[in-house]
Order: sequence, then C-alpha cells, then structure tokens
Amino acid sequence: MNDLRNDADIIIKEAIQNVLPDSAVVRALQEMDIKCPRIHVVAVGKAAWQMAAAASKYLGSRICRGIVITKYGHVKGDIPDMTCFEAGHPVPDANSFAATGEVLRMVRPLGASDAVLFLLSGGGSALFEKPLIPADELEAITHQLLASGADIVEMNTIRKRLSGVKGGRFAMMCAPAPVYSIVLSDILGDPLDMIASGPACPDSSTCEQAQAIVEKYGLRLSAQAWECLKKETPHRLEHVYTQITGSVRQLCRAAADACRALGYTPLLLTDHLDCEAREAGAFLAAIARTHQEDAQRLAFIAGGETVVHVTGKGKGGRNQELALSAARGISGIKRAAIFSVGSDGTDGPTDAAGGYCDGETEETLNALGIDIYETLQNNDAYTALDMCGGLIRTGPTGTNVNDVAVVLLR
Repeated sequence: MNDLRNDADIIIKEAIQNVLPDSAVVRALQEMDIKCPRIHVVAVGKAAWQMAAAASKYLGSRICRGIVITKYGHVKGDIPDMTCFEAGHPVPDANSFAATGEVLRMVRPLGASDAVLFLLSGGGSALFEKPLIPADELEAITHQLLASGADIVEMNTIRKRLSGVKGGRFAMMCAPAPVYSIVLSDILGDPLDMIASGPACPDSSTCEQAQAIVEKYGLRLSAQAWECLKKETPHRLEHVYTQITGSVRQLCRAAADACRALGYTPLLLTDHLDCEAREAGAFLAAIARTHQEDAQRLAFIAGGETVVHVTGKGKGGRNQELALSAARGISGIKRAAIFSVGSDGTDGPTDAAGGYCDGETEETLNALGIDIYETLQNNDAYTALDMCGGLIRTGPTGTNVNDVAVVLLR
C-alpha cells in the first residue's frame, strides 16, 4: 500500500507541474501581440499570482501598473510594478471589495492608447467583486448556493447579476481601452462567460434562467436582489480579445503521462465528471472491483468537478468526499487505491488538496471508531481522512483547472 501512496504522490506532482500557467501565458501573449504602448495588468483568481509573474517576465517595462487579486496564502512574493492583494474565497469579503475598488480606479481613466491585460482564473467570482446588494446578503446567497448542490454554471448565473463587475460589466468599464483576456479555465467545456462569472465576456445566460435557478433551489432573496436578476447583462463586447489556455483535459493527459511513466496502462474515463462527489467515489470504486484481478498495472482517470450537497456540519471538500466514499467500495481489495485532488491545491474550506484511500482505509477507520457512512452524512471527510493519513496536501499550486481522480491497480 505504501507503493500505491508513493505512486499517487508522484502522479499528483507531475500532473500539476504540467498545467502550471507560466509557459501558457507567454504563448498567449506572443499570439496576441499587443501593440498598445501602455499595458495595465489585472490578474484575478487562484492562479493570478503565477499568471501575473509570467506576464511580468515577458512584458517587462511595457507594464505601467498591475493589480493582482488572489486567495489568502497564494501570493508568493513581489512582482515589479504590481500590487498584490489577498482576499476571501469561496465567499467574498471586505478585502475582495477593497481590491476590486483599486482595479476600477486604475482602469476608469484609461483611453484608446492604453491596453488592459486581464489574466483570469477560477476563484475570481469571489475574489473580484463589486456587489449590487448589501455584502451580508451576497454572502448569505453564496452560502445558500454552495450548500444547495448547485453546479458552478448555476452559481455564476446568479452571482453575475448581483455584481457590478461580472457578466461583462468590467470590460465595459475599461472602454475605450481594449481588453486582452487570457483565461485559465476551471469549468467543464470552457464556457468563457461562466469562468469567474465572465467579467470581460458577453453573457450568454438570461434573466429567465437566473430566476429559474432561484426557484429550483428555493433560494431566499430580498426584493433588491430580485430586481438585480431582472436586469440583463451585456451580450456584446467589441473591444475584448480572449484566449483560453489550460483546461481539465490537459490535466488528465498529464496524469495519464505520469501513470504511464510509472508502468501503469492509463485509460481516460472522462474529462467531464459532473455529479455528486459520493456518487463519483462509488463509481470509481466499482471500476476497481471489476478490474481487480487483471494481471497488468492499470490507471483509470476521471477529470471534472463534482458537487457536494451539504447536510452536516463537518469539514471537508468535494475531493475528500469522493475519496472517502470510494474507500467503502474498495475495502479489502489488495493493491487498489483511489485518490482525487483539486489542481489549485485547496479543496473546499480546508488546507488539503484532496483525499486518498486504499483497500485498508475502511478497516483503519473502523478500528478508530469512525463509520464512513455517518461521517459522509456529516460532511466530515477531512477529519476521517486526517485520522488515517488520507489527506493530500500540496499547498497553493499556482494553477486552477478543475480536479482529477485516479484509480490505481497494481
């Protein structure tokens, strides 16, 4: 089992290293070939610092000023001519609002001879925010969405209408300065208007869709919030040039390459995993059971983003729930392991990137008096996995392209 855990750690490290945004940002800048003499950088998201640092090295003195807004603990040092802010995620806080205000003060006076380089990655929905409703209600609605089991597209359809910078509204504030947007995708299918709620992208969703989501999940909204949902967001932006770089498909391919280098035969099951985390864990465990007698080393890979419907008061994240759920299904299988990890290095409101289990995990937890079913009902995967050494900790990685889960059979 130690061999399997070592292999998992190697695969995680190699896969994440392969999707760091440094070279991807430079390639995008070379293709964009920005002609404006004055460039103002706005970097937002969990990978904002890494993307801004790469842009700084490439553009050098062409950058007049830059602002970076990222999650707490994700700033890795100073960047020339840029101010770095850390703010709240997944719920915006006072630092989110203050940092966004600094960005708006920087871009409002810009003219046609200026350019805004907008570096966007997942997490921007919370980090980059100018609420159109009271901050405490915005926080309450965000908590409702997170606990409801709503997927990221549904969440962002609501959030962009409650914001003064989402749904293309930020790009409108930059006009007449052109906006060159480089996007690191963390949403299945790479829908530009949904990644970080699309601050510089025309909105494809409608008011009717937003209101249907509210009714679907029984969200509690004030009259002011309901009025915001009735106002259309921009559907056309003529001065924005966008390029997507990095995605969960690249993460899955990188994981497959790492598995192959360790002697496994990899099979990509999907890069569109989109279901309850517990269901995904049970499904992957079923695959392990089907192939447990195969003679060769096998690795089954699934990328995407699961959801958690919060019913308890415990601590955890979707990748940890997936792993703990899988532990029941592979209990007793020798030389089988399943792990799931978020590429950004943080899973839910925890210091873990994800979770790992093998055929001995359930037995170990039972000996500690921990029942997996009850733990999942309380959404307390973090505590259980911590007790048995199943947490995966990478620290902030500098990228954010969804999650990857892997079944290893030796």
